[in-house]
Amino acid sequence: FLCFPEIHGISFRIQISVKELLGTDVLLKLLFHLPVNYPSTLPDISVNSDQLTRAQCMDVKDKLLEQAKKHLCEPMVHDLILWVQQHLKDVIKQSATVCNEKTTLSKGTEDGIWMLLLHLDHMRAKAKYVKTVEKWASNLRLTGRLMFMGKIILILLQGDRSSIKEYLILQKTSKVDVDSSRKKCREKMMSVLCETEIQSQQKRFQTFEVKEYSTLEELQKEFETAGLTTLFSEFVPPLLK
Repeated sequence: FLCFPEIHGISFRIQISVKELLGTDVLLKLLFHLPVNYPSTLPDISVNSDQLTRAQCMDVKDKLLEQAKKHLCEPMVHDLILWVQQHLKDVIKQSATVCNEKTTLSKGTEDGIWMLLLHLDHMRAKAKYVKTVEKWASNLRLTGRLMFMGKIILILLQGDRSSIKEYLILQKTSKVDVDSSRKKCREKMMSVLCETEIQSQQKRFQTFEVKEYSTLEELQKEFETAGLTTLFSEFVPPLLK
């Protein structure tokens, strides 16, 4: 159980073992991010497990959020943990049966593809940091770019809104870098420049790539190619000041 207060509320991880699911124990890793005005605002929840597929983890998370809505305005984390211990089996069974229907239905009904543009102040442990960002993007099926130009570091991500939100939680709560004394630390100097739904004239990145640009023009071209000229002109030049 790990807990660290932040300006944005509190985050903590909980690991629970759920018995007798298909004859084995399932280890669930739950990450709760409680906003400052919790419990009148729902927590952000992230669910991971080596024994479950990504889709099953997403289903568990959706069901937990449904339960959370029933407990709005009252402390709910303990209830949610009890609920998932009692109902995980049903969620997984259901997940398997609706999986096929869902894939055909959800294509048209998912709430669009979203885009996130982040600015990082620095990376002290650059190689490790870059690897971590690549791993998260891959796990969450996000595409985009990690861009370096001079001292500017930008992360541009595209994908499902829920995956974008989950990425943000990871970025804020994981020890991704080191401080001046080389101790592991969380990212405290990150700013969200933009989080929005992708418009039809904007192109999707097919992969996630790490790129270095020697001039601002090169960086601008990367944005223009993706139909993101406005995004560039609105958010990037101010960073140079």
